[in-house]
Order: sequence, then structure tokens, then C-alpha cells
Amino acid sequence: MIHVIASIGVKPGKRAAFIKIFKANVPAVQAEDGCVEYIPTIDTNSGIEAQWKDETVVTIIEKWKTIEALHVHLAASHMEQFKKDTANLVEDVSLTVLEDA
Repeated sequence: MIHVIASIGVKPGKRAAFIKIFKANVPAVQAEDGCVEYIPTIDTNSGIEAQWKDETVVTIIEKWKTIEALHVHLAASHMEQFKKDTANLVEDVSLTVLEDA
């Protein structure tokens, strides 16, 4: 199993617009061969002192059956369109790609 944590830094005040576009793309991603999970998340108030919170970050939690499925996902036409649709909302992107230990 491949796990991806994608941290998307959005411009201040643009998080809701980004999430709306993201959620519209979710069905296409979930229909991809090898997609197990694909959800946007935002920081919540946990009361845990060590928690780092940022209202300009959307964290995407992804699970893929194989690394090959992830590569196909990244090259999918709907993902290219998603990048174009959100280009004016996004400031930075960082990925952590993990596998089961």
C-alpha cells in the first residue's frame, strides 16, 4: 500500500474555493484503478499542545494500491485540468510518499 500526504498551501482566503474545486474532482480520482482513499482535510482544534495548525493548508490523505497507480493518477487528464483550475489559488505543494513498513 502506498500512502500519500499532500500538503497544499493555498493563498490566504482561498481555502474554501480550493476545496470546492478539489471535491468536484474527487469522483474522477476515486474511479481510477488503484485508488483506495482520496480525501481533503483541514486542521482542527484538538487541544494538543504540540499540534501545528495553518489555516492556509489543505492536507490531502491518499492511499494507492501501487506506486504505479499513483504515477498514473498524477498524469491523468483530470489532474492536469485540476492543476490549471487551481493554479491561481495554490502557493506551494509538498508531498510525502510512504509505504507500509
